[in-house]
Amino acid sequence: MKIVDLSLPIDETAFEVHQVDIERVSHKEGVEKFNRVIMGKTFLGQIKYLLGKRILKKEDLPDQEFLSLEIVHAPVHVGTHLDYSFHYGSKSENRVSKTADEIPLEWCYSNAVKIDLSYKKPNEVITSADIESGLKKINYTLKSLDIVLLRTGADILYGTPKYFSDYPGVDVSAIDFILDRGIKIFGVDTMGIDRPYRFMLAEFLKTRDTKKFYPAHFYGRKREFIHIERLANLDKIPDIGFKIICFPVRIRQTGAAWSRVVALV
Repeated sequence: MKIVDLSLPIDETAFEVHQVDIERVSHKEGVEKFNRVIMGKTFLGQIKYLLGKRILKKEDLPDQEFLSLEIVHAPVHVGTHLDYSFHYGSKSENRVSKTADEIPLEWCYSNAVKIDLSYKKPNEVITSADIESGLKKINYTLKSLDIVLLRTGADILYGTPKYFSDYPGVDVSAIDFILDRGIKIFGVDTMGIDRPYRFMLAEFLKTRDTKKFYPAHFYGRKREFIHIERLANLDKIPDIGFKIICFPVRIRQTGAAWSRVVALV
């Protein structure tokens, strides 16, 4: 069995729309961080710290090093992640929307299928006809609880501004096609399931048609589904004959959660 990593990192050096920052405390700096945090818990400790007193010195430690520490400040929608219905709206299917920590884990380990849609252009959408045609090419029939991966090839743009502007979206008809066959989770190798913002906003401002603005995301208010965004390396796995593991990180009451998505081939 081969394990293929299908995930993108949370990377403060990559181009992002939202600010991402990773505070990195080195082994050498760790002892000072420890003193500042522990002594800062009381007013007297704060005063002593400011006066230069330390409860732990670097000389007390092996190799004069403490523990490293990284503090991540980032939205849950950077890196590879799962979106659930709370992200789409306060209600889904006329019920209170569910958060990412409520995703049933049994849905996150299942047989999977990859559909090649790399021919789709950035201003286009992936339709039900595209899904049906893709399945016919690989002679596969969707089964309940399969995880469906839609490959566009846009992950090669990760880290650049084009990652946010050059990819196709997913049409509501494609979502219906997938959900009607008992699918709970589908994933894309793009930064989102709707077309890039530049296309949606331009059409909305021109027509004032609300159906032009985030239609795939807002459809999650009508039908409950989970989707994975920011997958990568889908070209490194076969079309069929593999399993996906996509357990979400357990973060309380969020519309999305990071995941280290892997394929078991």
